Amino acid sequence: MAASLSTGLDVHFAIPQSDTKRPIFFTRRKFTIYCNSSKSSSKPPQNPPVKRTPSLSEQLQPLSTTTLPKKDQAGLLSKPKSTWVNPTKPKRSVLSLQRQTRSPYAYNPKVRELKLFANKLSDCDNSEEAFLSVLEEIPLEPTRENALLILNSLKPWQKTHLFFNWIKTKNLFPMETIFYNVTMKSLRFGRQFELIEELANEMVSNEIPLDNITYSTIITCAKRCNLFDKAVEWFERMYKTGLMPDEVTYSAVLDVYAKLGKAEEVVSLYERGVASGWKPDPIAFSVLAKMYGEAGDYDGIRYVLQEMKSLGVRPNLVVYNTLLEAMGKAGKPGLARSLFQELLESGLTPNEKTLTSLAKIYGKARWAKDALELWEEMKSKNWPMDFILYNTLLTMCADIGLVEEAEQLFMDMKKSQHCRPDSWSYTAMLKIYGSGGNVGKAMEFFEEMSEVGVELNVMGTTCLIQCLGKAGRIDELVKVFSVSVEHGIKPDDRLCGCLLSVVSRCESRADVDKVLACLHRANPRLVGFVKLIEEEVYCLDTVKEEFKGIISDTKDDARRPFCNCLIDICLSKNLNERAHDLLYLGTLYGLYPGLYNKTADEWSLDVRSLSVGAAQTALEEWMGTLAKTIMHEEAVPLLFSAQTGTGTHKFSQGLSNSFASHLKKLAAPFRQSEEKAGCFVAKREDLVPWLQSRLQT
Repeated sequence: MAASLSTGLDVHFAIPQSDTKRPIFFTRRKFTIYCNSSKSSSKPPQNPPVKRTPSLSEQLQPLSTTTLPKKDQAGLLSKPKSTWVNPTKPKRSVLSLQRQTRSPYAYNPKVRELKLFANKLSDCDNSEEAFLSVLEEIPLEPTRENALLILNSLKPWQKTHLFFNWIKTKNLFPMETIFYNVTMKSLRFGRQFELIEELANEMVSNEIPLDNITYSTIITCAKRCNLFDKAVEWFERMYKTGLMPDEVTYSAVLDVYAKLGKAEEVVSLYERGVASGWKPDPIAFSVLAKMYGEAGDYDGIRYVLQEMKSLGVRPNLVVYNTLLEAMGKAGKPGLARSLFQELLESGLTPNEKTLTSLAKIYGKARWAKDALELWEEMKSKNWPMDFILYNTLLTMCADIGLVEEAEQLFMDMKKSQHCRPDSWSYTAMLKIYGSGGNVGKAMEFFEEMSEVGVELNVMGTTCLIQCLGKAGRIDELVKVFSVSVEHGIKPDDRLCGCLLSVVSRCESRADVDKVLACLHRANPRLVGFVKLIEEEVYCLDTVKEEFKGIISDTKDDARRPFCNCLIDICLSKNLNERAHDLLYLGTLYGLYPGLYNKTADEWSLDVRSLSVGAAQTALEEWMGTLAKTIMHEEAVPLLFSAQTGTGTHKFSQGLSNSFASHLKKLAAPFRQSEEKAGCFVAKREDLVPWLQSRLQT
């Protein structure tokens, strides 16, 4: 007899957007599709009609192209066959799992005896001989129900696999899907994907149907084993069979696509799942948040939050932690703070990972006030602390310059039994004292590290050398460098940049030679270039080629600091023209993007990433260019500005102050902006006459 059935289809229509980086938002329209299904047999036909099955990539196309009917099909949906539907009967979920019916063994009075025997099998030796010997003592006949109970009770995956093979050799009853599923789940715990795939192929060969649970087990095991391509392969095979993925499978495959960097597939699969009735769980949203966070996509993170609210999904602590980490990578400290407050208001208690993420965000953003409030709240509420969190908080204190708080944290670590200070803990303290110019304390910690057996790392060496260089204590600097190298420290580009910076500050030739001798042990070519730009016979083409070679061999984050320091060295030797040449080369090779900016209303100079000497050189270069523009009587805007930024670190040298002093020395008509700190502005009517007067001198 034919039975009628209806189901709701929730379709999402994509709204075209010009910005492809922004997440796609959807409108929903609901259709009810009526169909008749035969109740004759649940077994699939042995010889299905041959037709091409669309690939998964085709199925994951935007829903507007795959779900909307074509014009000639509109009548099929607009005039369905009249079928009565019982409005009181709940509709079957599109994603309901195809579970097997409960086995009668649950009511078997011999269950206890069989479970005791299963425990005996689990405890025996792993050899096949020992296992078969115990099997001879099986208390009851291995019927389907008894065998399934024992199989489900075995713990080590090896024993489950041995028993499964033994059942097959006995050939007492047909092997069904449920036996394979139970075995595969046990193998998944042991991360035995090859065995699982072997069983799956065996099922296909023996025409044993693979159901939802089978595919879910295969896919999730492949994911756990980091075999992401295999997970995708079996997911595609699942789609071709017409089986609908369950909640676990959807979340797992979303994570797999994200790990493979296939963002479009992640979004397409998510849209298709929601449209077919899937309600994403917190794990799925955690995957989306992590993907958008690693890409620094703030709009994507916001989209995840909006989707969770619209679907009524309450975030758990794992999701909150993932979102916080994502906001840190996206550079959104304000949003992270709001999310943390939402977490507390929801009744959840932050764990070590939550607090670590927030501390990193506040430290990176230099939010001293919020960092202090977090620290006080942690102490008052006795929130959990672990080793990583302690070091993160110390680094945060170093980034912001919170000396007293760092000292208290360090003492707490010393008193702790499980979180004793390590190399990174001492490095944070060296950075704090080095930034503050407290050479005595910095050297005290350096000596203490040797006494307690904590190894110095390259970052600690860099902080200490920077501190000693600022204080002009060159002999101690040389000693620290030598001891560090003898203890296995390999100087990196950052340490070389620090030594270059010290060279620019040295007042005597003897001190310069001492520091260059240290630098020569780390980077001989860089020392050769310093000597090249100091030579009396100077050739720009030669300097250009050598500069290009050095920069090419230097890590990206150290290239601009190298150029800044080399410019400072030229200025310290009164080689101003060569300083301008180096600024030109730095600009030529992309080290100073956004240095000069123009709009119709304003021309500006941005020196926030430059050293004091490099910023002064850039200002002079800019003034020279403006003077030529005026000399040629070209049009200029009403406003000019120079941005230095404001140091948020407690011990920041203050590029803004140095820049202001240089403007005063030049008698340039730039004034500190009243609206924006670290910004100097000049009007056209003031700057043009000043530049004209300089042209006349």
